[in-house]
Amino acid sequence: MQGNEPDPRFTLANERTFLTWLSTSLALSAGGIAMAVVPESVFVPWVRTALALILVLLSAVAAVTAYPRWRRIQRALRLDEPLPPPALAPLFGYGVAMVAILALVLILLSP
Repeated sequence: MQGNEPDPRFTLANERTFLTWLSTSLALSAGGIAMAVVPESVFVPWVRTALALILVLLSAVAAVTAYPRWRRIQRALRLDEPLPPPALAPLFGYGVAMVAILALVLILLSP
């Protein structure tokens, strides 16, 4: 990789962030699987499936984008450029919030 070797603390922090994105992906995937096996008495099947799919899709996006984001940040560190913004953070924040709010409403409305 071109540029200067960055301070090891920054490289290691970047690596921890990469691993955190992968951990987040695993957690979202586990949440999606858990949602898929929720009893039918809690959610109607199509809602349960939709919530599970959203969580698993967010999981896939987190996993697929983790490494390219690590590379972009590492490149910026080496070239002493500004760090790229976390463009997908709003997607994950709003996506998980949407699932949580919908699940909460459905739990409150279930008999």
